[in-house]
Amino acid sequence: MAITTDIHEGVATITIDRPEKLNALSLAMYDALGAAFAEANRNDAVNAVVLTGAGDRAFCVGADLLESIPALARDDFDISAWDPAHLKGVEFYKPIVAAVRGMCIGGGFELILGTDIRIASEDAAFQLPEVGHGFVPAGGTLVRLVRQIAYAHAMEIMLSGRRFTAGEMQVRGVVNEIVKPGDTLARAQEIAGVLAGYSPIAVQAIKRAALTFNDIPLDEAFAREAKLGQTTFTSDRARQGLDAFSRRASKQGT
Repeated sequence: MAITTDIHEGVATITIDRPEKLNALSLAMYDALGAAFAEANRNDAVNAVVLTGAGDRAFCVGADLLESIPALARDDFDISAWDPAHLKGVEFYKPIVAAVRGMCIGGGFELILGTDIRIASEDAAFQLPEVGHGFVPAGGTLVRLVRQIAYAHAMEIMLSGRRFTAGEMQVRGVVNEIVKPGDTLARAQEIAGVLAGYSPIAVQAIKRAALTFNDIPLDEAFAREAKLGQTTFTSDRARQGLDAFSRRASKQGT
């Protein structure tokens, strides 16, 4: 029962490791997941992250209800304690790739909405059942889902409470790619490895812009875009890339 992190060639693979409970998150695991994200964010050796669940039955089915329901019923429990695990109110601009196999339900679904690229297995299943139990998915979903996909699709997912296949989620824009069940993690790590090999300044500038530019006036957004562009154009990595391009172009022209 743990959250584990393995770092290899610039990619931190964070695993929700409680397969016997379908990777349900205990209160301690929520804290540990938030801490794992924070450490990956601080670590300069990490340029990309993969988020996955252990075993082949579930990515994550959300909170461990036997523990979380009594906690939520207490007047002294603040649900915002889970914010670091859901990357709410956190400046995390390193790219995150989700590797989803099996069930991705409730809080597990909410976790992938904090990621940037989602790879799902053919047998993956997605659901936000909260509405049927009389409450709402408040781990970032009410804010993120309607910003990430078409309004009608977002409302269908949240209001119906039904289970969706990986194919249905790909059509709706939640999932990027569907692979065979045994290939999910490898494919996610492959993509993360490519991203980790790019300039961290450029990659993080793109994610920062995507997450922050939509909520500001257009003129300010363009000004910030220009500033980010200038920062990346003058970086050492950009100079090296442009020099290499110029050399190749010169050779091709002779």
